[in-house]
Amino acid sequence: MVRFNILLLLAAVLCSLSVVTSQHQARKLFQAMESEQERAKQLDVEYDQLQIELSTWATSPRIDKIAREKLKMRTPEPAKIITASASASGVAR
Repeated sequence: MVRFNILLLLAAVLCSLSVVTSQHQARKLFQAMESEQERAKQLDVEYDQLQIELSTWATSPRIDKIAREKLKMRTPEPAKIITASASASGVAR
């Protein structure tokens, strides 16, 4: 009977240790999940900021300003503009 009691005590100790271990692991995983969710939120904010920046860089007035100032481009005179139509260029439809 004493052996059976010791066996039951050992089983109870092992079960309690496994419960503590699994709870500890669950808490660690929960912390990791929360930190990854926070990182995902930060990345969403950064993505939104980059989208705004991209739309700012691609505005027509900005492109026009760079073309005029840095590339020394200018609008051609109306007399020098040639318009090509699909039938005149030989493109079949």
